[in-house]
Amino acid sequence: MSDTQTLIENRPPSVATLFTRRVADTPDAEAYRYPVPAAAGAGADEWKSLSWGQAAKRVYAIAAGLVDLGLQSEDRVALASSTRVEWILADLGVMCAGAATTTIYPSTNAEESAFILSDSGSRVLIAEDAAQLAKARERRADLPELAHVVVIDPEGVEADESGWVLTLAELEARGAAYLEKNPEVVQERIGAIKKDQLATLIYTSGTTGKPKGVRLPHDNWSYMAKAIASTGLVGKDDVQYLWLPLAHVFGKVLTSGQIEVGHVTAVDGRVDKIITNLPVVQPTYMAAVPRIFEKVYNGVAAKARAGGGAKYKIFQWAAEVAREYAKVTQDNFRRTGNASAPFGLAAKHKVADALVYSKIREAFGGQLRACVSGSAALAPDIGYFFAGAGIHILEGYGLTESSAASFVNPGEAYRTGTVGKPLPGTEVRIADDGEILLRGPGIMQGYHGLPEKTAEVLESDGWFHTGDIGELSPDGYLKITDRKKDLIKTSGGKYIAPAEVEGQFKAVCPFVSNILVHGADRNFCTALISLDEPTILGWAEENGLGGKPYADVVASPEALALIEGYVKRLNEGLQRWQTIKKFRLLPRDLDIEHGELTPSLKLKRPVVEREYKYLIEDMYAGSREA
Repeated sequence: MSDTQTLIENRPPSVATLFTRRVADTPDAEAYRYPVPAAAGAGADEWKSLSWGQAAKRVYAIAAGLVDLGLQSEDRVALASSTRVEWILADLGVMCAGAATTTIYPSTNAEESAFILSDSGSRVLIAEDAAQLAKARERRADLPELAHVVVIDPEGVEADESGWVLTLAELEARGAAYLEKNPEVVQERIGAIKKDQLATLIYTSGTTGKPKGVRLPHDNWSYMAKAIASTGLVGKDDVQYLWLPLAHVFGKVLTSGQIEVGHVTAVDGRVDKIITNLPVVQPTYMAAVPRIFEKVYNGVAAKARAGGGAKYKIFQWAAEVAREYAKVTQDNFRRTGNASAPFGLAAKHKVADALVYSKIREAFGGQLRACVSGSAALAPDIGYFFAGAGIHILEGYGLTESSAASFVNPGEAYRTGTVGKPLPGTEVRIADDGEILLRGPGIMQGYHGLPEKTAEVLESDGWFHTGDIGELSPDGYLKITDRKKDLIKTSGGKYIAPAEVEGQFKAVCPFVSNILVHGADRNFCTALISLDEPTILGWAEENGLGGKPYADVVASPEALALIEGYVKRLNEGLQRWQTIKKFRLLPRDLDIEHGELTPSLKLKRPVVEREYKYLIEDMYAGSREA
């Protein structure tokens, strides 16, 4: 048995145990950094730190406070908050109390929040602020099991004499007092945790119907922590920048890996602060979803275009050099173990680095070794661009049902366009129809209260049906080609993977924000396209449309002609049956608020197709099938 297998197979039953070990090993080492927002007009935010010992004091106080409220093993505590250090401390407190966290996105409306609270049987809700509390108050009559609401940020929260509402500070004070009388209570709770005990309920943001609660036991997170550490991708001296939604499994798994490795994590979920924070935090690695890299790419291209024709030509040249350099060096590394490039290409790359790439790296803080991208497919051309610019994006793959991290690209040997190799301990096979099946310690127990739904995806021998289509290389790299249910079959019988076409368009068109390719049971493909508002408005300013709102710009003949040019470029690289024959520009960008994107920024195809059915039908009007 290898050292890695021994490490994983001898793992403790819970991350709570890993946390106590981490605190014991490095109590004074920095664990978390978090911003204290500056007052309006008062300059930059101030960043503060917590050591592992300081974090533990708060975590154990939260755990003891929950015990004092009457929480028992596996009782659910819902957590409705944006990504912030208190989210992590509260989640660890819940686990150390032997209870289970139910995650709720702060953007979830009152009706769905109430469904999740009710379906999970949550007894306590830890709410970020007055807005999250208001949702629970609105539906309190429907939530008889909800005994308490704990508010992290009490500003604007009215006093509650009944004891139903208390602040996080009050819970911690209550826990500290309880610990004085019962000093061993938290360690006893941690010691009693069994590996198959429920740790987390994460509700999938389904595109149709009610969301399903995915049951993830303590052992899943303990396995993930050990497996991530065993990859060697992160070390104790790393600084992680964590902004992903912690209600999402991708964000949550990063907290487990950090505890095992012991590095620093800077936590701030404000997406609008990413660009400001990166040079301050100077992370060595961070995880993101493809939409972030697409926005950075579009922003760089827009800035170059605004600098005039010469600057834009330099950027376009540098982008092509980056892609060529990345492809050549990755191929050479695969064949020889040496990421080299021919002299001529290396010389061009050096010039492009001085002119373009070095500035991009500085924007990321200047210290970034690698980014991990997950949740959706990254367009390979965008991946190659960043790789050539020295921002190495390691794509990974996993689902809520597999505790997020099932595959990841292996460091220097990463291959753009693949999601890498399975984590140690995870098995994979490809079914006859191309579906990816997974088995291993990261797979869920099942869907909460839904045995029939569980049986549809989880076989008795442990194989989980992902619903994704993919292929394995002879040396074990996985490539995702599409969602099984998203594959398009045209009326001519041709199969098309829309995500592949959409990804290629994102690499070709620097103005695109989202694109949905449609064509199931039709005789040709069409597309709904939304544009990146800052980028297209910058273009409008330069092309006689300055001052016009987004909706007017995208409806203009000039914008239609602009995007039509990119659609033609896309079509040149596609098979005839894949080409986009018609497209429509949407009057606004797609977003989470309208339910068109999930909180992890994935497209909800049925929602978009339903909302813009009139545009789809208009594109097929007059064709033979219409």
